[in-house]
Amino acid sequence: PLELEIEHGTTPRGVARDVVAAGVKTDARLLYAWFRVSGQDRAIKAGNYEIPPGTTPISLLQKLARGEEALRALTLVEGWNWRQVRQALAKEEQLKHDAAALTDEALMAQPGRTGVAPEGRFFPDTYTYAKGSSDIALLRRAMHAMDRHLEAAWAQRAADTPLKSADEALILASIVEKETGKASDRGQIAGVFVNRLRVDMLLQTDPTVIYGLGEKFDGNLRKRDLQTDTPWNTYLRAGLPPTPIALPGTASLQAVVSPTPSKALYFVSRGDGSSVFSDNLADHNRAVNKYQRKSGR
Repeated sequence: PLELEIEHGTTPRGVARDVVAAGVKTDARLLYAWFRVSGQDRAIKAGNYEIPPGTTPISLLQKLARGEEALRALTLVEGWNWRQVRQALAKEEQLKHDAAALTDEALMAQPGRTGVAPEGRFFPDTYTYAKGSSDIALLRRAMHAMDRHLEAAWAQRAADTPLKSADEALILASIVEKETGKASDRGQIAGVFVNRLRVDMLLQTDPTVIYGLGEKFDGNLRKRDLQTDTPWNTYLRAGLPPTPIALPGTASLQAVVSPTPSKALYFVSRGDGSSVFSDNLADHNRAVNKYQRKSGR
């Protein structure tokens, strides 16, 4: 397919010339005459288009009049943090990188979110965009999508939830997103954290510590890291961290507002993605010995 870019203000005659310049083997004068005879010459819309082999003058005009631009796609992945979102945007060569020049504060001020951290505020999904469109426009769509999903989840919250706001639900959902190795465990993992919040117990979740370390984290979480104080260290600080730590998906949002009912306060990974849940510390220690220390006792 050939790429055709039509700028705003281009006349129908200019469009015909641009089509030929893009590599279509036709006569620009005849193509312009066809545009005029069709009566749709003034309906042609600016944008970026692809012209596949076998395109006829009729189908080309329909594409241009409908504004059927060539679309690219970018996927924001569940569990990504804001740094990874920034990196993904920067790799999209067909996007206009307006956000790259802005600080996080300036970027969030544009849609009226002054003082709000960007972390976790964009819904993980696949977004299509036209070549040359702004990355800020794509982020705005992702932000509005998260607003909708979060609002819908918060409206379905359990009556006895200890979460005080939709923002707290978003923060906890981001933790559940990072802690969940097996989808079927998600509701129980959310239940553990909700139970801990109810009894004012430290959340003690590794992903928040890792997030607080930022780029200093080398892939190996050490004891000294757990003892290093940051606003996100839930081993040292009570309650939820100040911001989300990742992009939570719909399943994690739903899990934290309606967790699986249980008395569990602990969980440990079996090593295969699934987790073992315990109501008390003694049972938890036995599970840790069995699945983490491999002692079997």
